[in-house]
Amino acid sequence: MESGLKKYGLTLRHFPQSFEHSTLGGWIATRSGGHFATLYTHIDDLVENISMVSPNGKMNSLRVPGSGAGPSPDRFMIGSEGSMGIITDAWVKLQKKPKFKATAGYLYSDFLSAAQAVKSISQAGLYPANVRIVDDVELKINSASKGSNTLMIVSFENADHNIDPWISRAEECCLDHGGIIDVDWRNNPLSNQQGTVGAWREAFIKMPYNREQLTPRNIISDTFETSITWEKFDNFYHNVKISTELAIKEITGKSGAVSCRFSHSYPNGPAPYFAFHANSTEETMLEDWVQIKRSASDAVHKYGGTITHHHAIGRDHSHWYKKQRPDDFGKILYNAKEYLDPKFIMNPGVIVD
Repeated sequence: MESGLKKYGLTLRHFPQSFEHSTLGGWIATRSGGHFATLYTHIDDLVENISMVSPNGKMNSLRVPGSGAGPSPDRFMIGSEGSMGIITDAWVKLQKKPKFKATAGYLYSDFLSAAQAVKSISQAGLYPANVRIVDDVELKINSASKGSNTLMIVSFENADHNIDPWISRAEECCLDHGGIIDVDWRNNPLSNQQGTVGAWREAFIKMPYNREQLTPRNIISDTFETSITWEKFDNFYHNVKISTELAIKEITGKSGAVSCRFSHSYPNGPAPYFAFHANSTEETMLEDWVQIKRSASDAVHKYGGTITHHHAIGRDHSHWYKKQRPDDFGKILYNAKEYLDPKFIMNPGVIVD
């Protein structure tokens, strides 16, 4: 799709980490979150109209720029994960390819100070393409740094105008909260490949494939992500991290590692993305993973986060999704499935069972 758009100077600018293995229909069905950290974070923001085929027929939404006409059929189909039907067509909102780009990196002595800088930028109306923080544990595990600092990456891009004023203001927010410049954006078109920023970029590209090397060595490695409002974040962060660390020790008998980064950010809260690593055995690895994942998910739910910000529900998250959604909404979904898929053959056990 992107290669086809390139000759027209256009792009969707939606790049989930699964980009090379996934499709537009899959992104819509799972409410995919893209690489860009603010503004157009989810595929929801880019969909104009959807067509879906179910066992009961075809459903088409009206293609208009916006509508206030009752509950949205698009929103009903987005995130349905194949449980109601198969998404066959969609109109999406394109944009011109960016001409102006800049990336900067900042180091912080602790994760929560970096989080405050993200909050400041998110509430300043700047909408960077990238505003991520990565804690020291994750940097070390991925060989992106040997120190104890948290990394913050800030990137801006635009197809129409110079972005220097925006990244300059973002830098003020970073420095106000104790950030130290790691990579300077000024007159530096290769800044995203330099310093800790560049090391993290290389690690991020390879990250989805690391598990293939770790699993044969009996090392459990997985992630879970969520979102939470700013006023709850500090308490949430500490409790989820500690709960997961304690679960690893109790389940495996050994200490593990739990790290955190921000994948996306909003004016009213961040999307924390946790990773955990634990030593196990070939015989117990699967059950150990199930128990650790369950403990982490319990903590996310207990302290007020959503069970997923962009990894979708599937079967892994179904238990907590049912706890999170209103009971009446669950009944409405069941009735909708019963009408669209009376034999319950569409992706059984997902979203509705």
